[in-house]
Amino acid sequence: MTTELRRLRNYIDGEFRDAADGRTIEVVNPATGEAYATSPLSGQADVDAAMAAAAAAFPAWRDSTPAERQKVLLKIADAFEERAEELIAAESENTGKPLELTRTEEIPPMIDQIRFFAGAARMLEGRSAGEYMEGMTSIVRREPVGVCAQVAPWNYPMMMAVWKFAPALAAGNTVVLKPSDTTPASTVLIAEIIGSIVPKGVFNVLCGDRDTGRMMVEHRTPAMASITGSVRAGMQVAESAAKDVKRVHLELGGKAPVVVFEDTDIAKAVEDISVAGFFNAGQDCTAATRVLVHESIHDEFVAALAKAAKDTKTGMPDDEDVLYGPLNNANQLKQVSGFIDRLPAHAKVEAGGNRVGDKGYFYAPTVVSGLKQDDEIVQNEVFGPVITVQSFRDEEQAVEYANGVEYALASSVWTKDHARAMRMSKVLDFGCVWINTHIPLVAEMPHGGFKKSGYGKDLSAYGFDDYTRIKHVMTSLDA
Repeated sequence: MTTELRRLRNYIDGEFRDAADGRTIEVVNPATGEAYATSPLSGQADVDAAMAAAAAAFPAWRDSTPAERQKVLLKIADAFEERAEELIAAESENTGKPLELTRTEEIPPMIDQIRFFAGAARMLEGRSAGEYMEGMTSIVRREPVGVCAQVAPWNYPMMMAVWKFAPALAAGNTVVLKPSDTTPASTVLIAEIIGSIVPKGVFNVLCGDRDTGRMMVEHRTPAMASITGSVRAGMQVAESAAKDVKRVHLELGGKAPVVVFEDTDIAKAVEDISVAGFFNAGQDCTAATRVLVHESIHDEFVAALAKAAKDTKTGMPDDEDVLYGPLNNANQLKQVSGFIDRLPAHAKVEAGGNRVGDKGYFYAPTVVSGLKQDDEIVQNEVFGPVITVQSFRDEEQAVEYANGVEYALASSVWTKDHARAMRMSKVLDFGCVWINTHIPLVAEMPHGGFKKSGYGKDLSAYGFDDYTRIKHVMTSLDA
């Protein structure tokens, strides 16, 4: 007996629609490896329709007051809270994530982030007006940029959707948002929730593949393109957007160094670092993937980290005793496995290094030691539950190794020496430096990197500012 697949649809101009040409993609639950739904494979006609809807809705939404936009966002946050169990179920089906961890670790911060941006809508600040030329008064206006084309990733489909639509809507922009082709279900549900609150055309969702995303970015209507994804995807977006000088907001890959000095509480550090490395199957741009540990405690630390890995469980979404679920898709399982298969002879797999079971895309918590700075697995983003370990002899070498990659999103330092922690926070070339912790985020603080990790900030007032433009207005006092 064949189970009928659920049909997901685009959300354009206040209504759900199939792709104009009827094309679809099968959506697979990564915990089972089986298809559970179809989603539209949107083409040019669908992109045109969504962009036209967003453009038509923009003037009225732009001209709404900050108080009105705040009220709408607070209603959205309340609706997310009321329908949390539906969102959790959709996200788990999307990703295979543990239900309980999604309930406790994703829903509360998402709602808090929407409420933060609701407040930010009424807190736009600028420099005071003044007379900088005789007989003239200057003021600065901060305005929404216009229609925003936004592309969200598959590792945190719901939360990354929030990071995109919340500041954009708060600032007075309209949105066309595309989820990953492997994780559209929760975003379609978000469209249903938001669509019942905002005017039609203000928020639109297009499902599709990378070509759909390319058409969105290349379209002449959007004033801004925002993507969370791979370095390759970010470079393509920047190149496409350059053709008509669109604003670009890029949150790309990461290869976070975790610098552990000899005075660290090893047991505490191992406990926190293992969670920060394996949570969400390591599919996090800020994951604690690259541990650099002082040579005097290297062997002890590796042994403790390997034990922590062996004690960490992966499994099905309804198992409350697991830290993480499957990798997101078959290609990702192949990529992670490939890094381990290609390890150089000097590397040693201390724990894991294998697929778990033959159903779904589960991979064991993995620790690899004995690595050199130029090894592939040190230099490139694995995006899986794999932690590498290198040793360093002194602070100078720790900084050299930490900064010696093309990514610059997040990092952490583990030491009891306050002066050392401050020195390291200054010289580490990363958008975030945690001290004696790794991975906590708050709505009030910016998230974003340097180098090939992209540019622009998510969260915080800085993230809100990215969705605005600045205009100088000068008036004659003699008129």
